[in-house]
Amino acid sequence: MRAILISGVPGAGKTTVAQLLAARFPRSAHVEGDVVGHDFIVNGLVPPQGPPADEAEAQLLLRRRNICLLADSFADAGFLPVIDDVVVSPAVLDTYLRLLRTRPFAVVQLVPDLAVVARRDAGRDKQVFALWQHLDAELRTRMPRVGLWLDSTDLSAVETVDRIEASLDEAVVA
Repeated sequence: MRAILISGVPGAGKTTVAQLLAARFPRSAHVEGDVVGHDFIVNGLVPPQGPPADEAEAQLLLRRRNICLLADSFADAGFLPVIDDVVVSPAVLDTYLRLLRTRPFAVVQLVPDLAVVARRDAGRDKQVFALWQHLDAELRTRMPRVGLWLDSTDLSAVETVDRIEASLDEAVVA
């Protein structure tokens, strides 16, 4: 059994692509990072940017630990876990590599043009582009080129999933 992580900056299409990809497999589960991080906590949620910064960091680690536990639980039961989360730094990738037991582990980084991300964000209920657009530069300069990096600028969500499905072996990380 494998696990798949769909990453990218907010607005890159992670949730849509992860849901469509999971739907292509007979036994699959979509583990949505925002749901685990925001919807599970009833009181006391601190946003990823804080304040306070130390509690925001602790809650992000808790989010990722729970994502990995949930994904491993689904994999143990014979479901393919498809995770979506923002992974734009080596430290966060290392957290997933350390906490997620399921292997092989495939990482897909969606990297559409920033102008496309801004347009997509403008059409969403939750608009976060202004707050998080700086993550695109972080992703492109700090993140190691592991897994599958897919420029989805000119691709529909279905075309993006087609490319991912055809290239899953390229997406596996050590």
